[in-house]
Amino acid sequence: MLAKVLSATVVGIDAILVDVEVDIAQGLPQFSTVGLPDGAVKESKDRVKAALKNSGYDFPPRRITANLAPADLKKEGSAFDLPISIGILTATGTITGDRVNRYILLGELSLDGSLKPVRGALPVAVAARQAGLAGLILPPENAAEAAVVEGIEVLPAATLTDVVQFLRGELEIAPKQVDLKRLFQQQEEHGEDFCEVRGQDHAKRAIEVSAAGGHNLLMIGPPGSGKTMLARRIPSILPPLGFDEAIETTAVFSVSGLLESGHALVTTRPFRSPHHTISDVGLIGGGASPRPGEVSLANHGLLFLDELPEFKKNALEVLRQPLEDGRVTISRSLLSLTYPSRFMLVAAMNPCPCGYLGDPAHACTCTPIAIKRYRSRISGPLLDRIDLHVEVPAVAYRDLSDSRETESSAAIAARVTQARNLQQERFKGTKVHCNAQMNARLIKKHCELDQNGHRMLELAGEKLGFSARSYSRILKVARTIADLAGSEAIRDQHLAEAIQYRSLDRKTS
Repeated sequence: MLAKVLSATVVGIDAILVDVEVDIAQGLPQFSTVGLPDGAVKESKDRVKAALKNSGYDFPPRRITANLAPADLKKEGSAFDLPISIGILTATGTITGDRVNRYILLGELSLDGSLKPVRGALPVAVAARQAGLAGLILPPENAAEAAVVEGIEVLPAATLTDVVQFLRGELEIAPKQVDLKRLFQQQEEHGEDFCEVRGQDHAKRAIEVSAAGGHNLLMIGPPGSGKTMLARRIPSILPPLGFDEAIETTAVFSVSGLLESGHALVTTRPFRSPHHTISDVGLIGGGASPRPGEVSLANHGLLFLDELPEFKKNALEVLRQPLEDGRVTISRSLLSLTYPSRFMLVAAMNPCPCGYLGDPAHACTCTPIAIKRYRSRISGPLLDRIDLHVEVPAVAYRDLSDSRETESSAAIAARVTQARNLQQERFKGTKVHCNAQMNARLIKKHCELDQNGHRMLELAGEKLGFSARSYSRILKVARTIADLAGSEAIRDQHLAEAIQYRSLDRKTS
């Protein structure tokens, strides 16, 4: 007796269909699972046996073989509990009909037969639509995220018995429906606003430029100057997520198991702020069973690294590829995974180990060698990939005590969104979404300078010793400043402002 049931496994943030083949033959009672299963899949036999018995179905005392095809692809997780149990019931004749061949089955089984949530429902729903299947059957907690994909039925089933009765035609399960327009309208309100910030006008301007073009930003200042406070308010001025961006971001959270129960879609840009003790695997992704790291969880959002020099040097160096390419490739002996990592990097650091270099109110106690050693923790190649270096000085008391209202996040966000709309129109038909993602060809096309601009950039380069990458970064930032000003051409004042945002280059010259 042989039965075949459809399921899927997640590789990276994509799902691959898996044929769960169950064969029941004469012989001594034995249950074996083949097809490169991991520990969680191998243990499914005990969960399946108990769930079938506790749901009122007979477990055949024969030789049972469950094959997960393709056999050369490693299978992970507990989502194969449901398809294996349905395969056994189909092979024994308990389930008949063609419904079992039209749906993908996913779900972890509790010992009483109830279904528990699994990871990766959204990528599986996309794979089901691409394969032309009717839909998928999965636990209720995963139904909302899968229902975001249009054109398929997403059937939430609470128990194994519900699935069996549906496949036999004895029970109808109402497909899960979500209102995408309503989801985007119910975006979370940001609790922190730039109107609460006193002083730091120069830093706020740099943050606006950074947000408008998706540029990486480094803030340097003494303790208590407001670097972290400013960074936590940046999400309040970022443009809203587009639908495609939301789908990709949700897929990363889904395969990581971090999507909140019942949440259909991530509709606000992620803000990730890992501690400086994080490992390079935690930051970039990977591990024995590869999972997305912080750079992928921050995809289409913001990655904030506070106290940048305190991070391990090897953890910082692995940021180079994702900052440049917008993706992370993790290679193992059996497979190679690629995760998206188009994020905006915002970092903060003190100017020296004690933190008070250049502060008029406190004397710096660091030696020149200590300062050099502290700053050398951030390599030149990494610093080159950060577009804006901004000094954040200590705030004077007169600014702190000023009770006048400052500009709100909503006002800044309006200008940022207007600039982003210009960029969307400029890069229509390409995979580029903002100025920071421009390649050399697009820089040459959209960042033309006049004779005065070329002369200014040449003089700045001779004085400050810019690298070739720094030139490109300056041109991208100047393009964004021009967009904020509503200018088609890059003027001298736009270029001058972009050059002065390279403060660390200026200090190391």
